[in-house]
Amino acid sequence: MQTNTASQTPNGFNTLNLIAPLCRAVNDEEYASPTPIQMQAVPHLLEGRDLLGCAQTGTGKTAAFALPILQRLKENYQSAGKKGVRSLILTPTRELAVQISESFEIYGRYLNLSQAVVYGGVRQEKQVKALRPGVDILVATPGRLLDLYNQKYLRLDKIEVFVLDEADRMLDMGFLPDVKKIHSFITKNSQTMLFSATMPIEIQRLTKAFLKDPV
Repeated sequence: MQTNTASQTPNGFNTLNLIAPLCRAVNDEEYASPTPIQMQAVPHLLEGRDLLGCAQTGTGKTAAFALPILQRLKENYQSAGKKGVRSLILTPTRELAVQISESFEIYGRYLNLSQAVVYGGVRQEKQVKALRPGVDILVATPGRLLDLYNQKYLRLDKIEVFVLDEADRMLDMGFLPDVKKIHSFITKNSQTMLFSATMPIEIQRLTKAFLKDPV
């Protein structure tokens, strides 16, 4: 769990070169200092490096990728364009998708970036409407994302950042073929991050295929 205290310590988030609106949002949450994965990942991600993170849920992993993504999208702002997506976070379950989306809302509350979350098990109309003008951040489960893509409700050719979260659970749930298909639609110039609690051989292969010279 993240330690909660109102004060900023010398080892706090102010050492990570985050822009003021992000520091303000983190302060609002009263986080005292970064967790180990945040401390190690954020500087490399701010430099634009691809990243392989071996981390369990509950280690502060979401902030480790959300904060650098938000900073990149804000500092190099360009419109996603109609039905476009600037950053894509793929995650295996609806619950995780909602949780990650809420984290992006919390950390990005002072940035005025648009976002949407899409997952199966519900009617698609609201999700289609949210995607229509284009979004800066899309959190999605693989099946519903592919479904909407195939119906031409979104475009993946402008993605600047791609995150594959909980890759080993994707494997266990049979999502890897969908994940590979989605990745094939994304520009090879995008910054890519892969997070997994374990590293079975299939995930190691995926890492080699998806990541360029990763940290």
